[in-house]
Amino acid sequence: MRRALLVVLVLFAAWFAIEFVRGVTRMGSWRPRPIESLTGFVTVFFDTFGIGSFATTTAVFRAWRVVPDELIPGTLNVGHMITSVMGAVIFIQLVPVEPLTLVPMIASSGLGAWLGAGIVARLPRHKVRLGMGLALSAAASIMLLSQLHLLPGGRDAAGLHGAPLVVAVVGNFILGGLMTLGIGLYAPCMILVSLLGMNPRAAFPIMMGSCAFLMTISGTRFVRAQRFQPSAAVGLTLGGIPALLIAALVVKSLPLDAVRWLVVFVVFYTALTLVEAGRRELASLRQRTPVDLEAST
Repeated sequence: MRRALLVVLVLFAAWFAIEFVRGVTRMGSWRPRPIESLTGFVTVFFDTFGIGSFATTTAVFRAWRVVPDELIPGTLNVGHMITSVMGAVIFIQLVPVEPLTLVPMIASSGLGAWLGAGIVARLPRHKVRLGMGLALSAAASIMLLSQLHLLPGGRDAAGLHGAPLVVAVVGNFILGGLMTLGIGLYAPCMILVSLLGMNPRAAFPIMMGSCAFLMTISGTRFVRAQRFQPSAAVGLTLGGIPALLIAALVVKSLPLDAVRWLVVFVVFYTALTLVEAGRRELASLRQRTPVDLEAST
């Protein structure tokens, strides 16, 4: 089952690579600038640890005016696609996770994202962000107390069975749907598997495999629509590949206790960014007049 998953993932990646090369050839001006490649290296390195590459890349692009705002979403999906697939392939082979846990969780996230485009995306985004931020803060607090030996610690299982597996599959389905609202999957997936008693490292192949399948489809659509900046997308790809290989070796060699502390840090960081994003969006909505709101709908 694991081998079949890798074959399907590689086929998806090959399909995307062909579309990517055709797209940048048609659009021209694809040679990356140093800032674009450096952005790829830094963001992918920290992305491998679960920080998330989209928010950090967006911040750099906007601060240095590298990519026009309207092309940022497509550039992110296209430029980080290859490293996302590579990360999935590397961690699926490096980190032991039972196939009967790995495959259903990845498949459920894909189904959640597909359905989420029509269902979950109708929810008010600021409420989802605030709710997710508070929920992640509570979950990270539980892990922190366990790390401080104030609560019973989790287990180091490589897979789940019975009710915990059902919870994990349903949970990843929901997280896949929330991705359509701009809610990252990495940190929530880390906390989900950890609280269910799995080895925190198990989150890496699950979260990367989930995002790799999702981004293959979305990235191809952006390429065909020519809604991305070729030079920035190529820069993110070329800069991200060595960063991914270096970070993968670091993650593999980290002691398990250090990985647990890393999970706590990442989840707290993600929770704070979600709450802040939700607060800003709510404040923006309150400042808008009824005429603005009616026009936007």
